[in-house]
Amino acid sequence: MNSFINGLKLPAWVPIRNGKQLAAPILIIMMLSMMILPLPPFALDILFSFNIALSIIVLLTSMYTVKPLDFIAFPAVLLVSTMLRLSLNVASTRVVLTEGHGGPDAAGKVIEAFGHFLIGGNYTVGIVVFIILTIVNFTVVTKGAGRIAEVGARFALDAMPGKQMAIDADLNAGMIAEPEARARRKEVAQEAEFYGAMDGASKYVRGDAVAGIIITIINIVGGLIVGMVQHDLAFAEALNKYTLLAIGDGLVAQIPSLIISTAAGMVVSRVATDQDVGGQLVNQLFAKPQVLYITASIIGTMGLIPGMPHFAFLLLASLLGGSAYMAEQRMKKAAIAAAEPVAAAAAAPEGEEAGWQDLMPVDMLGLEVGYRLIPLVDKGQGGELLRRIKGIRKKFAQEVGFLSPPVHIRDDLELKPSAYRISLKGVEIGKGEANAGQFLAINPGMVTGQLPGVVTSDPAFGLPATWIDASLREQAQAMGYTVVDSGTVVATHLNHLINSHAADLLGRQEVQQLLDHLSKDAPKLIEDLVPKLISLAVVQKVLQNLLSEGVHIRDMRTIIETLLEHAGRVQDQAELTAIVRVALGRSIVQQIFPTEVELPVMTLDSKLERLLMQALQASGPDGAGIEPGLADTLIMQTEASVRHQEQLGLTPVLLVAGPLRALLARFLRRGMPQLKVLSHAELPDSKTIKVTSLVGGQV
Repeated sequence: MNSFINGLKLPAWVPIRNGKQLAAPILIIMMLSMMILPLPPFALDILFSFNIALSIIVLLTSMYTVKPLDFIAFPAVLLVSTMLRLSLNVASTRVVLTEGHGGPDAAGKVIEAFGHFLIGGNYTVGIVVFIILTIVNFTVVTKGAGRIAEVGARFALDAMPGKQMAIDADLNAGMIAEPEARARRKEVAQEAEFYGAMDGASKYVRGDAVAGIIITIINIVGGLIVGMVQHDLAFAEALNKYTLLAIGDGLVAQIPSLIISTAAGMVVSRVATDQDVGGQLVNQLFAKPQVLYITASIIGTMGLIPGMPHFAFLLLASLLGGSAYMAEQRMKKAAIAAAEPVAAAAAAPEGEEAGWQDLMPVDMLGLEVGYRLIPLVDKGQGGELLRRIKGIRKKFAQEVGFLSPPVHIRDDLELKPSAYRISLKGVEIGKGEANAGQFLAINPGMVTGQLPGVVTSDPAFGLPATWIDASLREQAQAMGYTVVDSGTVVATHLNHLINSHAADLLGRQEVQQLLDHLSKDAPKLIEDLVPKLISLAVVQKVLQNLLSEGVHIRDMRTIIETLLEHAGRVQDQAELTAIVRVALGRSIVQQIFPTEVELPVMTLDSKLERLLMQALQASGPDGAGIEPGLADTLIMQTEASVRHQEQLGLTPVLLVAGPLRALLARFLRRGMPQLKVLSHAELPDSKTIKVTSLVGGQV
């Protein structure tokens, strides 16, 4: 025996430091004991009372959860509660059949109370009530909850790719950090597992309802046989005693089962918001005065019809009318409270002379919002957009290489309620609308259907999109849409514009702060460059030239060292920029082609390249001498090649000779901002070139 035990691979015992770890083993032992060992009536009373209390706890917990994952243990609770009820049925059946001839209290006071008080001691009434409860539980609540869980599991699985893409998009945009991204990915996986588990767990309740009916029939038939054969009872007496006990036992089990089924339906049927079920019911059913006034009028009119119970209808109409009046007064007070700060700010103080303090500096970056978007930027109301803007600035600094100016946010009553406007140095650079409380379903080009809602376009990238209600969010994700909330729409647009205007955001002050930051680690490097060799304005212009073509300036050490090496003999800003680009060639190529060793690029036809070189020599670096016909041909053929590259899923990159690079980059940037122009000198030796398109072959 010892050798057999030693041969088993038993898990290592974990010391129990928390009493909660004993709950599951104790519950399993208790259920096994109820099935095997005979229990006295007093123990049955305690266990039946515990079963009822447990079902009420589960129901209230499900009502106060904000989202389904807040009660992620519910499928396990459903299984345990079902097994507990079945174990109690087995234990009570044993007592009913062995002691039922002794009277209605033979199986305990709880079963007696349900047999006498709830059904009046009439087994016919008990049978009817039991059948009704079983039908309600089996065909309505449990079936509906199971269907919702099944559909929810399918939608959750279908929506997982879209949700993962949305998380990755937020992470790449700097709106969330990596720990939050991991937590959200875990939540997405848990949601799919939860609905799948609920789909299976709902079968427990259906099986429990069927088992309750069968156990009740067995108790009645078995009681009749035991009472008449073993205890010599008359048929009527045996039927009365054992039927009352069997029905009382069935009701004691079915009522908690119905409560648990209702809790399951609440958990899987609610839409995730920041409120529990009670808050949703009160705020959405009784918050609109118009609805309550109309309902009160209808109920009051019904109360005036002859033959109707006037008191009940008129009392209810009065209560509804009073509730409508109170709700209307609350809405008026809230509107007045919201308007007071705006009116106070708009009212100019009288009797004061104009002064320099009235001259307000222009904000470097500004965000103006309509009044419906104020909760997104109000710290007192959560202000999730404030947190995202902080993440955008942090990610911008990490990727681009300098800290962007802060975003000054204010409300503007002249804007549409759901509109916003983004400005740079007081000039509008972007605007859009974001419907608070709704979601923007963006079509990335691979969706499987259309959605009901307001058709629009993504303000950041111009993709076709639709504003949808929150209830359609999971359906949209399952259809392939990228679904984002209103705060994310504004944050994404702001992030796109900040990156597009990085050169304009790099002012003299930002350059000085950047050099001061670098001088902490390399003070001699900065001291030898500024202002000994070149001025701060030249450094700023070189950095702005890099940023205007999307080149990040994180590697400031290389930039400063390159300027130190060449600034003694070169002072032209454009030439210094070209030299710095060559030094940054590896990082520029890495930025455009993160993983490729073979670079798919477009090149110029040799004839076109000679013509451009001649024009450059004749007109100088600004390229003003390019004749209009050649310029139009260059633009049309470059656009065609760019479209060809994009259709192949490749980044459009034009590889040209060094002297032409700056000219073509400046010339083609306006019509094709996505095009990157590189020179041969900027390519690292470790990369190979694959020419996928030739520009100018028909010149």
